[in-house]
Amino acid sequence: MDFLRDLAQRLPIDEKYLKKVPIPGLQGRCLLEIDLARGLTETSPASPLEALRERNTPSLKAVVDGLRKGADDERVAGLIVHAAAGIGISQAQELRAAIEVFRASGKPTVAWSESYGELTQGTVGYLVACACEQVWVQPSGDAVLTGFVAGGLFLRGALDKLDALPQFVKRKEYKSAAETFMNSSMSEPNREMLDQIITSVNESVTQTIAASRGLSVAQVQEAFDAGRLGAQQARERGFVDEIGYRDEALAALRVRVGAAEDDSELRFVERYRKAGGGPAAALKRGRPVVAVVQATGPIHLGRAGGKNPMSGHSVGSDTLGAALRAAARDKAVRALVLRVDSPGGSYVASDAIRREVLRVRDAGKPVIASMGSVAASGGYFIAMPAQRIVANPATLTGSIGVLAGKIVVGQSLQRIGVAREELSHGRFDDMFSQQRPFTDDELTALDEWLDEVYADFTTKAADDRGMPIDQLEPLARGRVWSGADAVAKGLADELGGLDTALGLACAAAGFDRDDCEARLMPKLGPLDRLMPTESSESPVAAFGEGPGLFAQLTSALGLPTHGVLTMPDIRIR
Repeated sequence: MDFLRDLAQRLPIDEKYLKKVPIPGLQGRCLLEIDLARGLTETSPASPLEALRERNTPSLKAVVDGLRKGADDERVAGLIVHAAAGIGISQAQELRAAIEVFRASGKPTVAWSESYGELTQGTVGYLVACACEQVWVQPSGDAVLTGFVAGGLFLRGALDKLDALPQFVKRKEYKSAAETFMNSSMSEPNREMLDQIITSVNESVTQTIAASRGLSVAQVQEAFDAGRLGAQQARERGFVDEIGYRDEALAALRVRVGAAEDDSELRFVERYRKAGGGPAAALKRGRPVVAVVQATGPIHLGRAGGKNPMSGHSVGSDTLGAALRAAARDKAVRALVLRVDSPGGSYVASDAIRREVLRVRDAGKPVIASMGSVAASGGYFIAMPAQRIVANPATLTGSIGVLAGKIVVGQSLQRIGVAREELSHGRFDDMFSQQRPFTDDELTALDEWLDEVYADFTTKAADDRGMPIDQLEPLARGRVWSGADAVAKGLADELGGLDTALGLACAAAGFDRDDCEARLMPKLGPLDRLMPTESSESPVAAFGEGPGLFAQLTSALGLPTHGVLTMPDIRIR
């Protein structure tokens, strides 16, 4: 494959001819399709087993790339979107921006759904749908357009009944991740923070829907307050254009593009991209590369994933560091986009990764951070040294703070007849033993350490963001911000998604977006995963181990997983 790729790059083929080359497997023109019911992944599969399991779930990057290339491809006639539930609010905002780019090419776009919510909120799916020129819903469907909810799980009452004692220390009042264990209800700072996040997200969504549908914000809010609109009501109020089933929406799209069914085959966007989407750009010789390095999951020392069965996708400092070093050394790479979708974790690991990001910049390569659904605490720590930070309006970010502690379960074990004895010699050897509470000396030591970490975090954040420490401190204190508020406060620079970040990276390197190739790093073949790693400088060292079996369980329970730079479990639904 490397030989064929190299040969293709050397062929002097004019772009206008490549646009007319038939797409493999298709006889005529192509209609692109997106099915949100399949979901979207944020990161590449970390193992062959995961690749097999997620073979029908496209990555957000693949869909965004496919839409951009399809917009300029004469063989692509239009787009149809199944706007079902299946993705989060931040992904929806990023996807709709890509649909708008495609729509700007003048090609018809149609969204359909059986129902935008069925006794449940359908706002996220509708947010994607209204980016299209036409919105369809089947006759029995609804438009359940409601606002968003955020909350948390509180286990203190259950722990008290088990004689378990949670002991956590935090910096500062908004650092609420430990409230899951420490509190029986939400603290006032946490309530204030969540209320501001929900207000920001609701404002962003209502304004977007209003602009897309030619309505006022008040009209959209009225629909939110109504709770449910039937298909006819949704059309009368301007939220839906047509009432009909999938086959009718697809037939209408084919009529609009003037293509018969046998001359306009459907192709999922990511499959079109893989089969032949945008071939001209891919075959340009000497094309400058923008490396895309992904940081998805909790941050910890060592390699990503690992043998721990509780681990899912994670950011290992060794693994991500190797990917960043590989990009810094690669002469074809002119700039780098760090895609962060992480709630944070280890302070030391985050600091090690931040150092590698700075080294990429020292190598003369611009670095742009692109925030996904969440880039908070340690996730913000690794993003903040970038020259510019791009966030979606509903991204959860900030959480510049620190916490640490333990849950003492010695009494709980005794209640069920389990005894444990531990021996130690030093004064702090068993400081984090879960058999006993902290001593006063241990709490003093823990306080001192957290003060040092918080001071280091805020100092580096102020330095990276180019603002005085007294200006940054009120924005820190462990507080989580929406992406929209983060941009307004100076914690991020621009609203947008990965495509926006790629455009900024190309511009910073002195190139047009269309002249650059976005390449996931490391770019290695399947057999490379089976080869031994020669050193920590080897690109193979940038591969993780893959997710464990029970990661979804801990995520569903909202339990913290790694480290002192962890954001609270905030779920916007």
